[in-house]
Amino acid sequence: MRFLKSPLVVAISTALLSTTTFGEPHHSHESADTSADDTLLLSPLIVTDTAMTSPVTVTTDLKVPRQPVPTHDGADYLKTIPGFAVTRKGGSDGDPVFRGMTGSRLGIAVDGETLLGGCNSRMDAPTAYIYPELYDKLTVVKGPQTVSHGPMSSAATILFEREVEPFDVPDYRLRASALAASASRYDELIDLRAGAALGYFQLTGSNSQAHDYEDGNGDKVHSEYHRYGGQFAAGYTPDRDTRIEASVNHSNGEAAYADRGMDGTRFLRESQNLKVEKRNISETLNSVEFQVYGNEIDHVMDDQKLRKPGMMGYSNLKRNTEGGRFATTFVLTGNDLLSVGYDQQNNSHEARNAGVNHVYSKWSDDASFQQKGLFAEYQIDFSEGYRVVTGYRADRWEATDKRKMIGSMMGHAAMNPTAGETRRETLGGGFARIERELSERNTTLYAGIGRAERFPDYWELISKRGDGSISGFHTDVETTTQLDLGALYSGASTDLAASVFYANIDDFILVDYTSMMAMNGYSRNVDARTYGGELSSTYRMGTHWQMDSSLAWTWGENRTDNAPLPQTPPLEARLGLAYSHADWSVGGLVRGVRKQSRYDDGRGTIVGKDLGPSSGFAVFSLNTSWKARPDTQLSAGIDNLFDRTYSEFVSRSGGDGMGGAIAGYVQTDRVNEPGRTFWARVQVDL
Repeated sequence: MRFLKSPLVVAISTALLSTTTFGEPHHSHESADTSADDTLLLSPLIVTDTAMTSPVTVTTDLKVPRQPVPTHDGADYLKTIPGFAVTRKGGSDGDPVFRGMTGSRLGIAVDGETLLGGCNSRMDAPTAYIYPELYDKLTVVKGPQTVSHGPMSSAATILFEREVEPFDVPDYRLRASALAASASRYDELIDLRAGAALGYFQLTGSNSQAHDYEDGNGDKVHSEYHRYGGQFAAGYTPDRDTRIEASVNHSNGEAAYADRGMDGTRFLRESQNLKVEKRNISETLNSVEFQVYGNEIDHVMDDQKLRKPGMMGYSNLKRNTEGGRFATTFVLTGNDLLSVGYDQQNNSHEARNAGVNHVYSKWSDDASFQQKGLFAEYQIDFSEGYRVVTGYRADRWEATDKRKMIGSMMGHAAMNPTAGETRRETLGGGFARIERELSERNTTLYAGIGRAERFPDYWELISKRGDGSISGFHTDVETTTQLDLGALYSGASTDLAASVFYANIDDFILVDYTSMMAMNGYSRNVDARTYGGELSSTYRMGTHWQMDSSLAWTWGENRTDNAPLPQTPPLEARLGLAYSHADWSVGGLVRGVRKQSRYDDGRGTIVGKDLGPSSGFAVFSLNTSWKARPDTQLSAGIDNLFDRTYSEFVSRSGGDGMGGAIAGYVQTDRVNEPGRTFWARVQVDL
């Protein structure tokens, strides 16, 4: 009976029994063979680095074990890709940072669905609701180099996708994994897919929990969490070129935070999706895709449940998002492809509060946003290995400020000068990229330029004050123009991937936390520029040895103030070495990060602020893996082998983030990273 009450079973049951409108989006299917079953393809190697797989694009298998072992959320998984960092808040729910950019500069989609957190203090980034292993593929498109996945992203477009292979005959596929680690961390996951020629269903569920971890000094960090979720999807496949899929998703949990005065005690996500796709329609019309979705985030933060009770009480916030997409792809002369489409997304936010008596006030709407976009992307293949990819999109934005009053850190409230105002903007963006394949040299070269106009997000317009006003609703649009250059090489023993970029950012939205009158920060437009890049290599030494390495570096400048651009991570290097033989492997990883002496104290983004200089560090980790059977893999490792005490440059302040301390915990300038961590994992594919 205890099993029937477990969070994993409850989440799956909720998804199955949901009576709301349901459906499930899915990004794309290149063909029926592109998502082949991995049952007999388990590799004993543990991934320690992920490089570009095509121009500006990183693609990786989310089912493969890797080191350092990621937590249950999407941000920590992204941290294993060169160029990414994570703003540490506790044991989970960090905010991803790519090339120093974060927030809505990163476009994040889950099977085509837009997720937006509910917390006005950025407690729940969109990646907080993503358990990576429940998905099949992660794609990262660097820079403003795609227009097909919602409003153009200036830093990167991030796609978490499921890929369910159709069934020709009645059959099933089952993947299950379990992980145990230090700090009493336990993860369980199940992914069941069954079907026949006419259709299929997929049932997934996850349960992840951990106690407070310890840093290298042996001091506990306020970081415990428990998250669980489930999803049910059903697909109808009358033929190999037609798919109609619907799904429902339910997840929830709680998490302690080391950087603020409250914890998250509800992360309820409920979503419904529907997607229809038809391919190979005619010689000219290649495909048609249609998708609609809706999700609700119901978030509670308080200082009562996961720490010594305080006096702030409870805050309950909700975000409702609805959206859809329609796209068609045409095959023109030769193999040229033209994709055109329309997408739309509406979201609204509301809040209510309660004292320590847990008696809530009435719900109050504070903002609504609407976006409608048209896009076109064109790929032209020329002779002698040349390809040109280009695209353009136009978005119509509308935002309404519904706040009547604006509060302050001292508990006082003032009339909102922008109450009831509606902003409307038409924004454009596009890119052009040329690619050159040198087949005789196994090399691909590319150069691209992109321009993206970004409408300020909820946190910049509503959660922060403005420059010279208690309302940030008039913060200007941010415009990024970026040049991307790169090369990929694949040889018999060596793979190389290099990418560099230069970005000029007009009206960059900087958040200034230095004013005593706006301790929660105020949005301010400045001009900025950034440049840098990533370099990755894989070197296979004979039959058994493999070495992976990478470098990532970004430099940023606030040109208006002649100061460093805040929240820019320092140079990072990784070196992984592995030995594999037959069904087992052993390997190690060294991650070194340089000190950061370029900072702008007290200024940053909606995610965090610069806290002064940071020290450099190096962390060593070990792993081993054994393929016990063709369908069973055991892996284990030690992260931070020498129990190093360290923190990242992009991190939140320790204690409660407001100059105080969390009772029973040591306050630090930054939230320290975990100390020595032991982990073991088993994965079964049937």
